[in-house]
Amino acid sequence: MKGVTLLTGLLCALWAPGTSAVQEQVTVVFAGDIMLDSLPGASIARGSDPFAAFAGILAKADLAVGNLECSVATTGKPEHKRFTFRADPRTLPVLARHFAAVGLANNHSGDFGKEALSETMAHLSENRVSFFGAGRDLAAAHEPLILERRGLRIAFLAYDEFQPRAFEAGADYPGVAWSEDEQVVRDIRRARELGAQVVLPFFHWGWEGEPEPCRRQRILAHQLIDAGADAVIGGHPHVTQGAELYHGKPIIYSLGNFVFDGFHEESTRTGWLLRLSMNDHGIAHWDTVVAKQDEQGSPQPALDAQSPCGDRTALWSCRAGRH
Repeated sequence: MKGVTLLTGLLCALWAPGTSAVQEQVTVVFAGDIMLDSLPGASIARGSDPFAAFAGILAKADLAVGNLECSVATTGKPEHKRFTFRADPRTLPVLARHFAAVGLANNHSGDFGKEALSETMAHLSENRVSFFGAGRDLAAAHEPLILERRGLRIAFLAYDEFQPRAFEAGADYPGVAWSEDEQVVRDIRRARELGAQVVLPFFHWGWEGEPEPCRRQRILAHQLIDAGADAVIGGHPHVTQGAELYHGKPIIYSLGNFVFDGFHEESTRTGWLLRLSMNDHGIAHWDTVVAKQDEQGSPQPALDAQSPCGDRTALWSCRAGRH
């Protein structure tokens, strides 16, 4: 497709967008799937921190954001599905140590029902972790989370399009934001109307284990860039899926896992931490750092591993650790 450079997991793009002459850049990092039940939760209960190896990288960002792939509650009953995740609320102070916000639009936020999801949101608020992509009702689930750093207003939106759709919020009950194309476009435009200078939608999409994005993901990502998104970020497949530049804006189709146990293949134990530097003109620079999960599901940075980046000074093949 003309004007589009597809980046595999080993390639970077030579890219030089305009930068602001008057505004200092703000750095936002995105982590992939974070699941605090099972071995990661047990690790925290023992006094360990599954994010410790990435603490320095996370701390350098103005904002750290991830996809929280579980409910965090003591209430509720498991839904009738193969995997259900519910973390102890005592895990959240560790999450809050590193992350300013989490997306909740995924296929596990509702694993223990609406009451547990409501409890999850309450615990996040108590721990001063902002959330987006879920809410007390449909309108709240689609409300952009707008955070300001150094005068730059950044809007975060999150959407799920992997079943069960029963987790979707309703007019008068809690749930997640479901991905409906026209609604997502309206949400992006509304975020601009609310004063956001940068808009970042975060998607739970694609097929598990597939190393490449499907046609649906590509079409939707391009549509959202055309609608005004500054970047499109994805997760859910439990593997990374490459990156693309479309009209000079990055699309990272899947970040893979970040904190998650129970996987044994190299591809499912390898994720990316995405770093975005931005100003009031949009994304000025981006790169990814490879995260390798250990047996406990904790990520370890692999700074000598190659992964996509868009630094205007980068070579076609670059190492994430150089940035």
